Amino acid sequence: MRAAREWTRGHLDTLGWTRTAPGTTDDVLLTVSELVTNAHVHAHSTAHLLLTWDNECLHVTVHDSAPTLPKPREAGPEATGGRGMFLVGLLADTWHIHPCRHGKDVTACFRPPEAVRTREPSARPK
Repeated sequence: MRAAREWTRGHLDTLGWTRTAPGTTDDVLLTVSELVTNAHVHAHSTAHLLLTWDNECLHVTVHDSAPTLPKPREAGPEATGGRGMFLVGLLADTWHIHPCRHGKDVTACFRPPEAVRTREPSARPK
């Protein structure tokens, strides 16, 4: 999970989000951690992480090989787990599941704050 977060942070750095949108950066990193953990723990699968930026939304996709679809569930106050998809739903602007032939893709989408979206590309940090 650490490698996935570090890889993602590096890409968020290239977008300038770690400096200009630290709250969104934290939300993305926690979501990556939750989705990759789910792939390993619940799907018993390797996680394939893909980040796609379309100039409006960052799509964070994790593919695993299990056909079982994740869903938010009620976790009691004493439970030590069971809140991952609930958190993803709270943190992401949208999220969805795409079943495919060899497993599924879970994608969470994040829009940066308006100030970050409207900046000219030349104003982005190098």
